[in-house]
Amino acid sequence: MPGAPPVRHVAAAFNDATGLKNMQQLIQLRWMATYGQLVTIAVVHFGFGIRLPIENMLTLLALLLAFNLASQWRWRRDRQVRNAELFVALLVDVGMLTAQLYLSGGATNPFVFLYLLQVTLAAVLLKPWSTWTMVGITALCFAGLAVFGRPLALPPDHDRGLASPYIQGMLICFALNAALLVIFITRIGKNLRERDAHLADLRQRAAEEEHIVRMGLLASGAAHELGTPLATLAVILGDWCRMPFFTSDPELHQEVSEMQAQVQRCKTIVSGILLSAGEARGESSVETTLCTFMDELAREWRATRPVVRFSYENHVGDDLPMVADPALKQMVGNLLDNALEASPRWTGLAITRDADALMLRVTDEGPGFAPAMLAQIGKPYQSSKGRPGSGLGLFLVVNVARTLGGTVTAHNRPEGGAVVTVRLPLEAITLEPVDAADTLDEAEDTASKEPHARRTAD
Repeated sequence: MPGAPPVRHVAAAFNDATGLKNMQQLIQLRWMATYGQLVTIAVVHFGFGIRLPIENMLTLLALLLAFNLASQWRWRRDRQVRNAELFVALLVDVGMLTAQLYLSGGATNPFVFLYLLQVTLAAVLLKPWSTWTMVGITALCFAGLAVFGRPLALPPDHDRGLASPYIQGMLICFALNAALLVIFITRIGKNLRERDAHLADLRQRAAEEEHIVRMGLLASGAAHELGTPLATLAVILGDWCRMPFFTSDPELHQEVSEMQAQVQRCKTIVSGILLSAGEARGESSVETTLCTFMDELAREWRATRPVVRFSYENHVGDDLPMVADPALKQMVGNLLDNALEASPRWTGLAITRDADALMLRVTDEGPGFAPAMLAQIGKPYQSSKGRPGSGLGLFLVVNVARTLGGTVTAHNRPEGGAVVTVRLPLEAITLEPVDAADTLDEAEDTASKEPHARRTAD
């Protein structure tokens, strides 16, 4: 079907979204680090009376603030975030932390253990080579601070326990490390789990599409093989209709005519299979309108099925141009066939427009779906018919709708029976782009000019 994105493109887009989410987590962490450093500098300098080069440290904070504003502006949209960009972002954080530690005690500063936070984030976010590079860089920074750092004039009072400013700083550093690791590792882990779950769905979708391709190849081959015997039967039945033996007996003549109609129906099905497989599509594609296409579909289905009562309602209103698509026709036919099998006495089809989407609602008066089937609508071979190979109708319906960018939902009616609703974007099935501003109110205005929508009931 046109417009179906390859699975690898969808997977790539999802991976990009995961990288963007992780970058946004780093931006949030940098905001917290900026506020935390500002509070810490104020408490140490003014509260504990420990003299700090406050002007230089505030200048570094201003640079970190400017970098984070630029990062937030750059990553406010959906962009591809690569490993190298995450690595550079973490390097900036390590560089800023190193500069602040250099101005406030070097390796003797209890907040030097915040390097472990950067290493842990690298281990979660980056590729192995980047993580080990980050380990080496932080180790060199620690060693450089031990050699070149500016020591603070702190009293040797480590034996005072929690009364010692140094011990208090270590406790705050530990609590900060632990809290940030729990918060951000949990969020990043959630992003990664969502990515894995989505990739699993994509793999399942690829397997289902491969299954459909195999079915299509088998159906196309069978259609080619059936073409010759059906043509032979059509010729023989045509000869029989002209033979006096059959023309003289009205009952036999009627049965032969019925056989001709059924053979013609088989030939139409075979032609539809070949058309859906892509053969002779250019010859058979016909430009039509949405209402005409749906009206003819309902009329043809009613004429070729042994349904007692069939209710058809078309409330679309705007008759948009489209190209008759055999896959869409087969999808609706499968839904109606399933409803007819469950409810031979009555089946209903209602078509409406919901803003920029087409809504197809098939209703029946049968026993409804089992709860287990409702939970797995669209899975192959999920059927209550108990026949080998059954359960492919809804599977094909869901895949055609998904290829067109639509959805399929199902539920049981309180009064009995089931309802299957297909929602298809109009831009995927019509020739003209549908403006999102063309809302349901406009459709209702159009419908109000035509008090009676297209409706047929037998």
